[in-house]
Amino acid sequence: MERTAISQPAANLLPLYVEPIEEQPQSILVPVTRSTSDLEPASLPFIEANTKEASTDHLKKDCIIPVFSKDNEVTISHQSFIAAVLDAAYRVFPFEKFSNPSIRVSHIVKGRIPEAIHKPVSQLLDSDKTIYYERMMFCFDIPTIHQDISGCTLNLTIGGVRAYNEQNLYAKKSPERFKIFIGFKNLVCCNLCVSTDGYMSALRVMDTTALINAAEGLFRSYAMEQHLALITAYQSCSLTESQFAQFLGRSRMYQYLSSREKKHIPELLMTDTQIGLVARSYYEDEHFGKDGDALSLWQ
Repeated sequence: MERTAISQPAANLLPLYVEPIEEQPQSILVPVTRSTSDLEPASLPFIEANTKEASTDHLKKDCIIPVFSKDNEVTISHQSFIAAVLDAAYRVFPFEKFSNPSIRVSHIVKGRIPEAIHKPVSQLLDSDKTIYYERMMFCFDIPTIHQDISGCTLNLTIGGVRAYNEQNLYAKKSPERFKIFIGFKNLVCCNLCVSTDGYMSALRVMDTTALINAAEGLFRSYAMEQHLALITAYQSCSLTESQFAQFLGRSRMYQYLSSREKKHIPELLMTDTQIGLVARSYYEDEHFGKDGDALSLWQ
């Protein structure tokens, strides 16, 4: 995915909830009796680009929550989304240890409290400013569920991503969009693109109760043993240079296919620039490049 910077939205584009932040009735979660451990994920599966790290405390204490402007109904906050997915994971894996969620945010939307409307920017205090983040992604590991494959330790990873720009906040309250995933190898960015070799679902829910139930259903549907067997099989799979060259060539041809032909083959999301980077990495990348005359599909 290309890491192109996207212009920050203007502060006055979206309606905001500016009262002191409290959880709304729809955001009440089933009490969780377990807490996350101090473990950090072994590696962060984020395409970081123009995102920055955040904490749940920052989201709770420093950020306001957008509302639907027609009826002033509050949206599901970022921190409520994270808590809902954690709650669902606790239900499905009640005896496992969880790492602390790693959170990244982007596209900050700034505002002011009414009392600071006429202040020059240079005189604004932190208490005069309001912020929220249009996009947020998070993940956490379950290190007690892992598999060692060819010397690599893979932890079960769960996470999600959401973006307010996918929502029409000028209308009445409607189902909100989220993406959640579970698997042993995942990649996620704030553009709502999720790459996973596990299981991913795009959800549309009205409240956190529905979000918890949907996430729980997704996690219970995940065929872990089958997935691990498939990953293990990749150790013996490789591409010759001729096969790799054919893959790149057909990838370049994809954009010129007719719509009718594209319907019968998997969608290719790579651009010409990205295909060029793949070709360069084949020769230059020490981790993902060729090994001798072959390209391993695992290492």
